[in-house]
Order: sequence, then structure tokens, then C-alpha cells
Amino acid sequence: MSTGGVVYKDLLPIPHETDPEKEEKTTTITEKPTESHALAMEAARNPEEKGAAQVAHGEEVVNLGWNEPQEAVSNPLVGGLSNDDLWVLVRRFNKQMYHVKEIPNPPPGGLDMNIADEEEFSPDKLRSNIERLYMTIGIGMMAFGKHIVRLRSWRETRRTAWFATAYFLAWIFDLIMPLVSITLITLIVYPPSRPVLFPPAPVALVSSKTGGVQKPKAGVLGSHDSATGAPENHKGEAVEQEASNFVNGIASVALASATGKHPQDGGHEEEGAPGDSVPDPTSIAVGAADAKHKAAGGNPSSERDKTKVPMETAMWTKMRPVMHGIADVTDGWERFANALSPTAPFPKDRYRLRLAALVVPMLLASLFVTSYMFMKGVTFGVGFGFFGDPVISRGLELLNRKFPNWQKLLELRNTLLKGVPTNAQLTVTLLRIGEANKAPLPPPPHIQAPPPEKPAGVSENELRATGADYPLNATAEELDEAMAHDPTTAHETGGSDIDASKNAKHGKKGSKILGFFKGTVKGGVETTMGADKLKAKVGDHHAKNRLGAVPRPDEDLTSGPVDFKARFDGKKGHVYIASKATIPCVSFSTDSSIEKIGSVEREDLHPIWSIPIGEISEIKKWGGYGWKAKLVIGWALGREVADGMEIFQRNGQKTRITAMPLRDELFNRLVAMGGQKWECW
Repeated sequence: MSTGGVVYKDLLPIPHETDPEKEEKTTTITEKPTESHALAMEAARNPEEKGAAQVAHGEEVVNLGWNEPQEAVSNPLVGGLSNDDLWVLVRRFNKQMYHVKEIPNPPPGGLDMNIADEEEFSPDKLRSNIERLYMTIGIGMMAFGKHIVRLRSWRETRRTAWFATAYFLAWIFDLIMPLVSITLITLIVYPPSRPVLFPPAPVALVSSKTGGVQKPKAGVLGSHDSATGAPENHKGEAVEQEASNFVNGIASVALASATGKHPQDGGHEEEGAPGDSVPDPTSIAVGAADAKHKAAGGNPSSERDKTKVPMETAMWTKMRPVMHGIADVTDGWERFANALSPTAPFPKDRYRLRLAALVVPMLLASLFVTSYMFMKGVTFGVGFGFFGDPVISRGLELLNRKFPNWQKLLELRNTLLKGVPTNAQLTVTLLRIGEANKAPLPPPPHIQAPPPEKPAGVSENELRATGADYPLNATAEELDEAMAHDPTTAHETGGSDIDASKNAKHGKKGSKILGFFKGTVKGGVETTMGADKLKAKVGDHHAKNRLGAVPRPDEDLTSGPVDFKARFDGKKGHVYIASKATIPCVSFSTDSSIEKIGSVEREDLHPIWSIPIGEISEIKKWGGYGWKAKLVIGWALGREVADGMEIFQRNGQKTRITAMPLRDELFNRLVAMGGQKWECW
């Protein structure tokens, strides 16, 4: 597969094959079943820009810095992409991917890791998709809005003057649409024009009211791409935390609305907690809402209120299509972003030229189509859409009969954006580059310490102006003052009513009650964990799955890239990947003498089970504890829960691994190693 030149069919691509009857099962990455596999193989063997993961080596598997600090890892790991950008993609991939299944038929657009039409619903996945929506579309629209405010403010006088001059000259000669089309084509085809026409500035530093400089909401400019400017240890963490708190904020306001919090009720309510049970938080919200209605003289019982059950059922039933719709919109945004700014190993110019080719007819039409002709066509289309149902319905019936998959063929991922990856597809391609060269990419480093509350470095890449203008029309002293740390800014709200509504203090008595229950729950959890050891010895299956899922604070959790600490059927051991054999396998051994799996022959390990990588048909992340128990452990013990995964083979056999500190890392290796075409569930 050649990725060098751009040919005619790349600009006007034939829709990718989506025949659901065609089945092709592949087992190794060398069979190149998708464009992602092919690009990964090409980038591993003949990279245009070489990173550490693309350097030839004689080892079975090379360790590029797993469990090492960021400074000890070679940069870049993949040519053309900094480690910070790579780890941003991997962190978000880990939060997005829960469950993948092999598909036998060709994937839409030539890339796998698409979201299944019948994707499973869970509240955690809904939360993950809303966070993605914020991190991609939310931040993008915020930045776009602030660019518009900057232009309209005339603070950057020369730039706004050039825009205004071009606009009104085009208006005088009736060339508004040609001007817009030419500008779009320039921005698409020639990336250096983007910072000239729209010079960058940190989102948090720009005022949405004046277009000038402002103090970031976090009180310091600690990051460049976040809305608050909060400090971060690694690139992208501030936006991820914002997204998490965005969802928490929506939930907090919704819960306060359901429970009827009102200024007339006072701002300091005492709160208690149940003694020995862990109720469903959604039940707490519904129960609190019922109590509010009863206090107001109503009777919200299900016997009297016949809307309660059907409304709850309808809401939960509609959550899956809502979640799927959010994911589709976010995927589309990511594809357009990756088409405009491709990341290696994907082609640099192909997708940009294809998008520009779409705008060229609009440019040509705008030179000959008058405003009268345009409005005449639009109003005809509106009328035909409203009154033309008999013709439209018969036409759709004919299409469905002659071309059963025509809707799939016309999807953007099959036509205009064919071959353009989402961030998840880009990430799995990067992971496959490392696997193709037997140099698995190290996971994102972890820093437990809070980020320093000091301004982040700002260069011309993050803050600049066009021509002789000052950035944001602010002096160096004004910029320094805005970026400096001020601890009071983060607590400022829009008024006393907002202060009263968001106040979460409960007084000393309430804190003592919560502290008492926390101690009680902690003792109960520790007792239950101790009882699990006894139950596991007598063969209790559920207790075995929970063993070791809450590691001790002093326990060494480092492992990878070949061996991963885990448990199987309650037994402590290692999951290891053997790629030296003819058929790469994932196996489990309880051999406690293993210090470095990569230096030990497979036959010396005496595995309890072994699964060929090419025979895996499904991988699912799985937790030993239920989600309510996780909440209790996190609250009472303040400790992390090590989850596991389930591996399904093509013959239907299922293997469950538990208590894996590096569960996400093993999941990523298994997804990237083989030749399977995956679909996300």
C-alpha cells in the first residue's frame, strides 16, 4: 500500500465496501486487513520520520521505558508526534474503550475500531461520551467563539482592519461567497495560513466579553488548551479534569434540582449517611425528590402517579440512542480535525485536498449563481421536502430494494472522510506501529503529586499576533499579571444566589457524623475483604474474583511490557505475552521465580493456560467489585481498585483475569497485536 502520492481516486473516493455478507478473518497484523494495519506496518518498516518505537533491534521485545519517569523515555516514541501528544491520545483511549469484538466483514471506511450500531449502554460510558464531547467540540467551539470576539473587538486593530476591508470590498462587488470559499480553501490546503489569520492564544486568557486579556478562572495560566487555565502535570490533563467536573457539575445541579434545594430552606443542612448499607445513588435522588413533593403536600406514590414508571422507562430506554448520537457527533468532529491536521503515519495532504475539492464547486457556482437564483432554489427545496412525501417515500423504497446498503455507502466515513481516523482509530494505529516492530509503546507516566500552581511557559506557538499588533493588544506587564497565580479567582461566582446554591458546607456536626460513618464503613470493608480470603479457600467463585483487587498501599505494582501482574481463579501470578514462538500467545503462570519474563523461554514457565493472539474474538474490561462497592472503597479506604478483563476465543471459550494494576496496558497490547478487525461495544 502506497501512502506517498495523491491520485484522483483519493480526491473523489469510491465509497468503501460495506458488504455484510463478505467474511474475512485474519490472525496477524502482517495480513494488513485494514488501512490501520497497513499504515502501521509501513510506518514500522519505512518511516518518513523515525521514533524510538520504529528503530530496528534484535531483541524479542524491547522495553522503551515502561514504569520509568517521563524524562527517561525517548522522545519521540513515534516519528512526527511528541510523547506528550501521544500520551494524551492513549489516556483518552483508555477511558473510551471498554469492550471490543472481532468483525469478519470489511470495516466502514477501511478502518476498524468503529462504534457498533448496537453498542451496550452503561451510565459510565454515557459519562465518558459526554466528557469526549466537552474535550473536542466544547473546547473547540469555545476557542472559535473567542476568535470571533477578538475580531469584533478591534483590539488587534490591523488584523480586524484587513478582515473588514476584504469583507466590504467583496460586498461592494457582490463577491462575498467567492471570498468565503477562497478563504476556506486557503485554510484547508495551506496550514501556515491558520495562525496568520487566526493567531493562537490560550483559551483561558481571552475574555469572552471584550476579546482582551483576562485572569484565567483557575487563578493562574497553568495550561494552554483548557477553559480554566488550571495547572497540569502532563499535557491535556487539565482539559480531562475539566470534562470530568463538567459532568459532575451537571449531575450536582440536577441532583440539587431533584431534591428541591431552595434559598428559603437555608444554606447549611445537616447530612447523615446510612449505617450498614450502600443504596443506589439514583434511588437517593428519586427518594429525595419524593420527599420534597410530600413536604409540599403532594403524594408521589406510584399508585397515584401513573406517569412515574413509564417516564422512567422511557428515559432509560432513550439513553442508548442519545449516547450513540453523542459518540457519532464527536467521532465526526475528530475525523474533520484529523483531516485538516493529519498525524503520522496517515497521509499529510490527501484528506486536505479532498476537503478543498469539495469547496471548489461552491467557489465556481458562487461566481455565476445570483442571490435570486440561490433563494429560489432553497425555497423550492423547502417546499419539495414539505409536500413531496409521496415521491420521496417511493424513491426511498426503490433505493432500499436496488441498493440495500445505500445509507452506509453515503456515510461521511465511507465517502468524504474515507480513511480519516477518529482519535481512537489514530491511537490504535500508533499502538500497532510499536507492536509491528516488537517495541510496545510505554503507557502515560503517573505523577501523584499535585501540579505546581505557577504559570506555564508561553511561546509563540501558544500566544502570538499578526503583523505588528501586540498579542491580545496587551502589554507584557498585563500578560504577566493575568498569568500569575491568584488563589481567590477560582472561587468567584456571579452573585450571592450562586454562592448559596453551590455551597457544600454542612457544619461541624454533619462532618462528625460523616466521619463516624466513614470509620464504620472502613471497618466493614476491611472485614469483608478478610472474609473473602476464607471464602476463596473453600471455593467461593465470587470471592476468588475479588482477591487482590484492592492492592496494599506499599505493594509493588510495576509490570509490563511483557509480563503483567494479575490473578486467575484467585491465584497470584503473571499474564505474559510470548511473541518469540511462531504463533504469539498470551498466557498465565503462577511461577513466582519469574523476574523478567522476556528472558525466560515459554516452556520454562509452565502456563496454566495459553491463548493464541490470533484466536481472540472479544476482549472486555471487567471489575471484580460492583460499581457501588468501588465507590465505598474509594471513599472509605482512599485506595485504587485493580480491575480485570475477560478474553473470548473464536471457539467461544472465555477466560477471566482479575486484580490487574496495568489492565488498560494489557488491553491495548492485545487489541494492537493481532490482525483482528475490531468493533467497539
